[in-house]
Amino acid sequence: MTELDLARYQDVTAIQRVLHNAKTIAIVGLSNNALRASYFVGYYAQRHGYRVIPVNPRETEILGEKSYASLRDVPEHVDVVNVFRAPSALPDIARDAVAIGAGTLWCQFGVINEEGARIAEEGGLTVIMDRCLKVEHARYVGRMHWLGFNTQRITAVRGGLQ
Repeated sequence: MTELDLARYQDVTAIQRVLHNAKTIAIVGLSNNALRASYFVGYYAQRHGYRVIPVNPRETEILGEKSYASLRDVPEHVDVVNVFRAPSALPDIARDAVAIGAGTLWCQFGVINEEGARIAEEGGLTVIMDRCLKVEHARYVGRMHWLGFNTQRITAVRGGLQ
């Protein structure tokens, strides 16, 4: 495997375009455990108006939505396939994302696989890799707090002006 140029999969314009245009996000590896990062990202996405579709064969329902065993089982259009799985699973997930006609393959922090990226790109998908969907959404929508979440408080309050 050659050295993967991650910068090409972290293009700010592509990230913003995906976040502004997507309506439906299938989260592969979404956990029903509220302490897991995938759950927090799914919850955040729902709170910000995205339709979240869980893809986890071990669960029947997550975040109030029916969970599917695989991407190919999802009966509706998916704009973004967000991946919370081991990098070695990415080629098969990319094949499934291409097969269902998804628009973007979004790989969370640490989900880096050159073959998976190549499969998705050759299938016409935008690829975002080694980026967190929640963090990028918060950054570009302007809701990022220094602790990583939106407190709904004016920033000046933190400085002691209470």
